[in-house]
Formats: sequence, C-alpha cells, structure tokens
Amino acid sequence: MKKIDLRRIDLNLLVVFDVLMDERGVTRAAERLGRTQSAVSHSLARLREQLDDPLLVKRGGQMVPSPYALRLVDEIRPILRGIERVLAPGETFDPAHSTRVFRIAAPDFALTLFPELLKRARFAAPGVAIDWAAPSETMLLAVADGSIDLAILPAGIRLPEAVSTAPVGALRWRCFARRGHPAFRSWGGKAWARWPHVVVRVGDRLRSPVDAASTAAGIKRSIAAWVPNFGAVAPLLAASDLLATLPAIALAEARESFALVAKPVPIPIGTLPHVMAWSTRHARDPATDWIRALAASVLAEFVRRAESM
Repeated sequence: MKKIDLRRIDLNLLVVFDVLMDERGVTRAAERLGRTQSAVSHSLARLREQLDDPLLVKRGGQMVPSPYALRLVDEIRPILRGIERVLAPGETFDPAHSTRVFRIAAPDFALTLFPELLKRARFAAPGVAIDWAAPSETMLLAVADGSIDLAILPAGIRLPEAVSTAPVGALRWRCFARRGHPAFRSWGGKAWARWPHVVVRVGDRLRSPVDAASTAAGIKRSIAAWVPNFGAVAPLLAASDLLATLPAIALAEARESFALVAKPVPIPIGTLPHVMAWSTRHARDPATDWIRALAASVLAEFVRRAESM
C-alpha cells in the first residue's frame, strides 16, 4: 500500500465511508447524508484512490467491504466519535434545577457585591451555592486548572496562558474619612498629605497606584496604619482622623452605616481597570457563562452606584 498523504485526506470522506459501511449501499448512504448519489460515489472513488483499496465492492444487491475496509472502520469510528464529542456544544445548564457550587475569587472589597450576587443567583437558581475565596498566591493557578470558576482582579496582573479574561470596568478612586473630618474644611493636596492614612495590604504583585500617583505629584502621604482587608477600614475611619484613598466601590455600602464622607482624590490618579478571569478550558461551559454574566451585571451596577458619590 502506498504512503498516505494526510494533507489530502478530507475528514468528510471518512464520514461518508463510515455511513457506507453501515448502509452497504450508495442510495441509502446518500439519503442518510442528505447528498446526491453521485456525490457519495465520487467521495468513495477519492478514498479508493487515496487508500489504494477497493473498500466496498458491489455484489448482488449490496456493497461488500474488503478486509482492509473492515479493519479501517474499526479504527476510524472511535476517532470520529471523539471528534464529535470535542466539537459538540457544551452540556446545557438549567439554573432552576442546578445544584452546582461556584467558586469565585476576588479582593475583599467585592464582598460588598456578594449579598446581591447571591440573592440574584439563588432567585434564578435556588439550588446553587457560591464559595467566595480570598485571593492568594496560587489563585491564578487555581483559575487556570478550573478549580476556581471565576476571579476578579486588576488588569495588570500577569496571567497564565490557560486563563481567559474580559474587562469589567475601571474603578475610580475616592478619599474617605469620617463625617466632620477637619481635612475636608480646606480640601486639597496639602490636606491629603498632612493627615495620616490607613492602607490596605493587597499583596506585592502590583505597585500601589496611590503611591505612584503621589510620587508623580511630588506629594508624600503619611501612613499611620496598615490593615489586612478592606472590611477593617470603615470602622477605623469612623473612630479616628485617618484618611483612606480607595476604589470608590470599596466603601460604597459602608458609607452610610459608618457616617463616612467620600471626596475626590486631590491628586491626579488614573482609574484601576479590572478584569474577570476564568479557565480557557471552560470557555464553552454554559454554567460558567451564566455565573460570569451574572457577576458582571452586579459588578457594573455597583461601580455605577459608587461613581455617583
């Protein structure tokens, strides 16, 4: 048998061969494939030429396979079924009957979104649950391997190859302090630099945009405290004369309950673009699509609300 040039083999020829082996007749195969008899005969002729074997020979009222055709069909059928599985649309996702647990990782300022996200998720899918994970050094690896369904993170972080992203908006900055804070009597760069700040430690993957902006403006802020999460900021501001320069969304829900005031940052500072990240392996997973769309909708709503402050 001559060497086969795979570049010249059309996958559709193997599909026709598979059906011919089932039907053992050109007419029936053509009907099943929705093609003309001449088209099926032409495909068979091309395969005979390529494979240097008669494959199916007409004998009586049907076509009889050659020994090579019998061996070949046993080899190609698992391959064709495998291709069908790979190319088939993902499994359907029925929120109303799902009991899936979604794992989401995000900075803790996004916990302000969590009650609304959980409310909407359980309204549409009462059986689902959401596991909110704190960011960690291994978070992106967990996203890449699919053990975390979704992550919300700054756009500048370097991502593994197996992670897909979509922008979810840019966060604007505000300076927060207790109501009646003396800094706001004459608000500006000098007041911002004079009064001490509380800073949230968010890791060392990115330089703080606030530090970069203050350096560019030639202003240095004084830092009185570092806290491990955004949830610790509002109570601290309410009980002190500290300032906090944070994405507006971080304290949007805490402002009223802790009697805080939000002011524009008095130095030029760019917005902080964020992305939603998920495993490329789940690119066609309807369940992941569903939770991603829901989270994006809630996040966009909260960002708009925070920017109106």
